[in-house]
Parts: sequence; C-alpha cells; structure tokens
Amino acid sequence: MWDILKKVYGNRLFWPLVALSLIVIFNIIFVNDFLKIEYKDGYLFGRIIDILNRAAPLMIMAIGMTLVIATGGTDLSVGTVAAISGAAVCVVLGGNFNGVPNFPFIVAIVVALVAATIAGAWNGFLVAKLGIQPVVATLILYVAGRGIAQMITGGQIVTVYYKPFAYLGGFLPGLPVPFSIVIFAAVLVLTIIVIKKTALGLLIESIGVNSTGSRFSGINVVKIKFLVYAFCGFCAGISGLIISSMIKAADGNNAGDAYELDAILSVALGGNSTCGGRFSIGASLIGALIVQSITTTLYALGVSSQVLPLIKAIVVILICLIQSAEFRNKIMGLFIGERSGHSEKAAV
Repeated sequence: MWDILKKVYGNRLFWPLVALSLIVIFNIIFVNDFLKIEYKDGYLFGRIIDILNRAAPLMIMAIGMTLVIATGGTDLSVGTVAAISGAAVCVVLGGNFNGVPNFPFIVAIVVALVAATIAGAWNGFLVAKLGIQPVVATLILYVAGRGIAQMITGGQIVTVYYKPFAYLGGFLPGLPVPFSIVIFAAVLVLTIIVIKKTALGLLIESIGVNSTGSRFSGINVVKIKFLVYAFCGFCAGISGLIISSMIKAADGNNAGDAYELDAILSVALGGNSTCGGRFSIGASLIGALIVQSITTTLYALGVSSQVLPLIKAIVVILICLIQSAEFRNKIMGLFIGERSGHSEKAAV
C-alpha cells in the first residue's frame, strides 16, 4: 500500500492535479452554481463549459510551447502570432455587412495558418540556424508582430459578419459543446500520435538535455528545433482563429495579449522543467486549466480587470509553493521539529 502511495505521490501530475482540485473546491464553495450545467436549445452551458471553451486557445498554445521548452528554448511571440492569424483570416473573409465572404472560408483559414506557421518558422530559423538565444529571437517577433497584425488590418478592427466564422469559438449546429473544445482535442490527438508513435518525442527530450551531445550522436538538431518552432507558430495560429472567432473580429492590438506568458506559465505550473528535457503535454494542459480557472474564478468573484493580474500572481505563487518539494520539506521539517519540542517538554 505504501509503495502505491509513494508512486502516486511521486508522479509529476500529482501536485498540479492537487492545485487544480483546490481551485475547483474553492469555486464550489464560493462561486454560485459552479457545477451547474444546463442544456438549452441543444447546447450545454455552465461555468465549467465556459472555462473549457476559454481555455481551449491557451491549451493549444501550451501544446506547442511544451515542445519548444522541451528543446531548451522558449517562444515569447505566440500571442502576437495569434493576432497575426486572426488579422489574416478576418481580412481575407472581409467585413461585409451582407455576410458574404470575399474568399471561401477554407481559403481564409489556410492563409491564416500558413502566415502563423511562417512566423513560427522565422523564429526557428533564428534560433536553430543562426544560433540566436530563443528569448532574443522570439522577442523580435513579439515586438514586431502587433505591428504586422495592424498592417494587415490597416489599423482597424475588422468585424466579420460571415456566420460560420463564429462557429470556431462558439457552437457548431448539432454539437452540444463549444467547437473550440473539439479543435483542441483534434490538435492534442494528432500531436500525441506523432510524439508517441515516432521517435520525435525522444529526440526533442535528447536535444533539451544535451543539444551538443545530440548533434554529435547524429541527431539533426537544427531541423528538429526548426520544426518545433514552426509547429508552435501553427498552434498559435489555430488559437488566433478561435480568439478572433469569439469576438467575431480582428483586433491586432489586443488579440492574444499576454497569452505567451500564460502559455509559459501553463508549462511551468504543470511541473515541466523550463530548462528542457523530459516533458509532459498532459501536465501542461493541467497547468493551462489552472491558469484559466484562476482567471474565470476571479472574474466570477467580481475582481476588476485592473486588480486581477495582482491577485492572479499571488495565487500562482501559492500554487508554485505547493508544488515545490523543497518548500514542502521545509514546512514538514518545521512541523516535525515543533512537535518534537513539545514532546521533549512533556517528557521533562
């Protein structure tokens, strides 16, 4: 029995799940009707559904970010890449009041995803081929990306009246759950198939542990890093489609704002090492749910958008302390030491 408990306790998913469970319990106690799910007009509604829907873009970004961080890098540009993707799809569809798109919907999606993938490939080129530090390389697009999105939209907020566009971030007729959840599930399944059914996952971990050693062992480090960053851009592009669909418009200045920080935070809160190496996509997804649950909870409690980042930061610090083995050991040591002191006094 003790061996089973020790195995469960030592699992990397244990403490992220504990943190998520504490947030859920808090919501059940303090947020009205948190567990309530209603079925209206063929669709499911409720706070849990809303969290999953809002978390879908972040979870998709977290998938790509996990692979990038596993190689020992990072990507600060995913939020701006999402803005570029949203700007591209909305401009291609057009803001026509009659709801008739300028080009077919599939063309607009392909253009947006190609633009996002090219942006990710640009990051990969700078990091893998030119050897620029990932923070510096992706910071370039982080700074320039909003300007690119604004250039695409002409500095305007392009509102799309084409009805099917709203399905990406909303409800698809005949589907009871938001379509964004289905999109996320598809990306997750395809990623896991590639990672688990090929040697790519092991190669990524090997590069993250020792990039130089991997290169000398015959692994094409440059190619794999390039593909990983391109895929991260692709994931950000999908997220950008969902984000722009939720507001039915392209907002190059605000779409995807701070998503890069939440994506990195999701990977870290899931227990993945930010130094690279062994990774778990499932852990990152739990981290993304933690981040989105905190945000949704604070809004439900009436916390203003100005104060929300401060409260969110405090909660994240507490969660990090819970997940820190060193902190838990110190607290346990203080507790045991205090009890030992009381026992010695009682014995005297």
